[in-house]
Amino acid sequence: MTRRAPSDPPAAVVRFARELAADPRHYQMSVQAALLGYGLFWLDFETTAARCALTIAACLGAQWLGSRYVRPGPFEWRSALISGLGLCLLLRAASPLLLIVTAALSVLSKFVIRWRGKHLFNPTCFGLTAMLALRQDVWVSPGQWGHAAFAGFAIGCLGSIVVTRAARADVSLGFLGAWALIVFGRAAWLGQPWITPLHMMSSGSLLLFAFFMISDPRSTPDSRIGRLIFVALVAIGTALVQFGLYRTNGLLWSLSACALLVPLIDRWLPGARHRWRKDADSFIPKGTSHVPVPTLAPAHA
Repeated sequence: MTRRAPSDPPAAVVRFARELAADPRHYQMSVQAALLGYGLFWLDFETTAARCALTIAACLGAQWLGSRYVRPGPFEWRSALISGLGLCLLLRAASPLLLIVTAALSVLSKFVIRWRGKHLFNPTCFGLTAMLALRQDVWVSPGQWGHAAFAGFAIGCLGSIVVTRAARADVSLGFLGAWALIVFGRAAWLGQPWITPLHMMSSGSLLLFAFFMISDPRSTPDSRIGRLIFVALVAIGTALVQFGLYRTNGLLWSLSACALLVPLIDRWLPGARHRWRKDADSFIPKGTSHVPVPTLAPAHA
């Protein structure tokens, strides 16, 4: 008897595998989850796995409520999970209830605060800054990653993979370049040793912000020149908060404030509106085997 050749994988399995590889959000979730595990089990973050699970569940619950009652549509769990993992990496609170409230504010802001079909704020940044402004028992731990060269290099390299897949590498690299000019220029002006700006640039929290928060393609300007102007403004705002007002979390405050300028930048410097691969896939005729890469759609779409 001749042996029967193994059958090909079902079309649904092949399609799912292609979608998993094509959507950059899957890369971002994987990297965030890896960093969270590293922080919990190696760096001994001042949080617990149970609190992280609660934060993620609250984000998914808020996403479900928003997609059902605020702006009815498909339940986009990827976006909520990314926001939840981001909060787990940065958010610290005195009680579990504050974690739930912050998660709800973060995710629901996407459904409520919008302009021309585009949410205005990065959800994680909005939730954090709102709670920091309202409560004393909510905080961000910028020093929890330390300044180890290995940790900074790992975060930067993994993050660069994510933003390149999402077509927003210019945002991350542009911001880091602008911030480097500021801190090195300040050190030269004040006569500080070069180790001071190098120490600031090697912060794990800085790289997390650059590669996983400011690079959010749905809350940055549509055109490349607009994005470069935007990140320069965020870097300048961060310097004003940190060196002028002597306040912590300058990155978050500056990004929240500069987000209000994105509609003006998009109006003056229009460009192609970013759309995730899944959005583009919704226009593919049923039965077509081709799966596109992440795409940019016209701004009016």
